[in-house]
Amino acid sequence: MKIILLSILLFSNTLFSLDIKVDSLNNKTPERILFVGNSYLYYNDSLHNHVRRMLEELYSYKIDTSNYKMVTISGSRLEHHDIKHSLNHSKLGAEKPFELVILQGGSGETNSLLEREVFADKANEMINKIHLTGAEAALYMIHAYVEPHKHTNPQMIKDIKKMYIDAANKNDVLVIPVGVAFENAYFKNPDIKLHKEYDGSHPSLLGTYLAACVVYSSITQESPMKINYNYFDNISDEDRKFLQKIAHQTVESFYNIKL
Repeated sequence: MKIILLSILLFSNTLFSLDIKVDSLNNKTPERILFVGNSYLYYNDSLHNHVRRMLEELYSYKIDTSNYKMVTISGSRLEHHDIKHSLNHSKLGAEKPFELVILQGGSGETNSLLEREVFADKANEMINKIHLTGAEAALYMIHAYVEPHKHTNPQMIKDIKKMYIDAANKNDVLVIPVGVAFENAYFKNPDIKLHKEYDGSHPSLLGTYLAACVVYSSITQESPMKINYNYFDNISDEDRKFLQKIAHQTVESFYNIKL
C-alpha cells in the first residue's frame, strides 16, 4: 500500500511538472543573489546562508557576500516589500546589480481567492521590475502548515502549488518547489521534524536545510546529494542524506529532468 501511495504522490508531482513552463534558469551559476521574504527565510541562521555555503562548495570558492543579500519582514506578504528599493543594489550595500532575485510570499496569501489574486498581481509587478534590472526572477514555493497550527488542512498545499505555479507560468519564471519537498519528506518519514513543534508554521533547522537543498538544486540543476555541507556538524549524516535525497527526487520529478 505504501508503494502505491508513493507512486501516486510522485505521479501527482509529475503532473505539476507538466504544467510548469520554465524548468531552469538561464544562469545556473549565479553569485549575486537577492532573497526577498519573511521569517520562513530568516529562521535557523537564514536560508540564504545555507544556500550560499552549498554554492561555495560547488563553485570551489567563496562568494562575495556584499553582492549576496536577503531582505525580510516578519509576517510579510509580497505586497509589503518595496522591491524598487531593494533592487537598487547600492541601497543594500551591494557593489553590482543582482543576477537572481528569489521571491517568497506569506503563508496567509493562500487563504482566499481574493488574497491569491493579490499575490498574483503583486508577483507580476515585482517580477517585471526585476526583469527591468537585467536579473532573473524565481518564486519560492512555501510549505504548508502542520499540527499544532490551527489552520492546518490538506487543501493548503494544493492552493500553494497552484498559486505559485500559475504566477510563475504567467511571468515565465522558475518556481522552486520547496512546499512539494516538505510533503514528500513527511510522506517518506512522518516522524521527521521539518516545522517548529510549537507553531507548525516556521521551519525547523531540518526544514531549512531541506529548503536550501531544493533551492540549490533548482538553481544549479545539480544534485544536492553531492554536497557535504551539514551546517558545521549540526545535522547528522542520516538526516543530511535523507533530506538531500528528498530534494533530489523532488526537483527531478517537479521539473521532469535528470540530475
